[in-house]
Amino acid sequence: MRLHELARVANVDRLLIGRVARTPAAWDRANTWLLSEYGALPCDPDGYLGVLAVGEPPRVAGIPIAHGLHQLAYVDNGDVVAVDADGFVRTLYRRTSRHNFILVTDQCNSLCLMCSQPPKAIDDFDRLEEHLHLVDLIDPSTEELGITGGEPTLFRDGFLELLTRCKERLPSTALHVLTNGRLFFYRSFAEKLGRIAHPDLVLGIPLYSDIDTRHDHIVQAPGAFEQTVIGLQNLDCAGVRVEIRIVLHALSIPRLPQLATFIARNFPFACHIALMGLEMFGLVHQHLRELWIDPADYQRELRAAAEILLDAGMNVSIYNHQLCVLDRALWPIARKSISDWKNVYLPECNGCSAIEQCGGFFQSGTKVRSAYIHPLQDGTA
Repeated sequence: MRLHELARVANVDRLLIGRVARTPAAWDRANTWLLSEYGALPCDPDGYLGVLAVGEPPRVAGIPIAHGLHQLAYVDNGDVVAVDADGFVRTLYRRTSRHNFILVTDQCNSLCLMCSQPPKAIDDFDRLEEHLHLVDLIDPSTEELGITGGEPTLFRDGFLELLTRCKERLPSTALHVLTNGRLFFYRSFAEKLGRIAHPDLVLGIPLYSDIDTRHDHIVQAPGAFEQTVIGLQNLDCAGVRVEIRIVLHALSIPRLPQLATFIARNFPFACHIALMGLEMFGLVHQHLRELWIDPADYQRELRAAAEILLDAGMNVSIYNHQLCVLDRALWPIARKSISDWKNVYLPECNGCSAIEQCGGFFQSGTKVRSAYIHPLQDGTA
């Protein structure tokens, strides 16, 4: 969202990050948000960035405050926003959402064929200070926070510093880190992470095949399979919990049962296995012919893999699937997993008796989708 008046009125000359505050009485009169430079005003101990008011742009301690930001009406008390010198406003954290995350970096050392967040060849290591500041402002009662990228471990010691800050400032917040796990091939790095001893940390790491060349092709990184497998073992030795994530597409489906057996035998310590539907966003459209398979056409492989993992006593979930195309036997492990800000349902879903339990669709996945979407009646087709 670009707001030229913000840069003009507030005279912002650097990135500003802070909590949003509002005055309820003023909110009743007009949706007018006021943002001031963090630290320039006498701020309360909780570090609020601004207040909500109406009328002409006021001056507090001689500093003009931006006003008239009607498009930000959805932000609320305790949310955290960033304002840059070009007048862009980004919402970094929403206190009432269960799907908050920190995008650590746009860089990555893989180039997955189906990547929904295509990496950028940029130097963005200076973003660490922004991330640390954000952690300081997040409500400590937040139940869970995601750490993602790009590849967040590319920050190396900065990544460890970020997790340490989360442990200090958000001691009751569960952390779920999405990483390809390749840098944990280096045992010392895994051991450093283990020594942080975060009380509720899980690393979600993808594994797409039991065959090294197939996994390496999917992530477009020679040697990635070996690094990932050894990284998973090193993390377990360091006492760090791991989740294995498998994105389901035409390249991972043919050997999905064999991959399930490989996981059960080699990574019985994994706390969770996530079998994930394809998100139609990012690089996937460039490789659609190679990747696309109708979910209705891989139910036999999916059920076989789930049964192998469940029989091994592993915790298994299916993400990003619609119940109407999912084998009925798999319904108990299907989850509503799509983040609230990109979750939608189709007109075909109207009148479906299972819509409250169904995960629905990514907003980006309503055009390329299963040909078998249909409403269920009384939980049956």
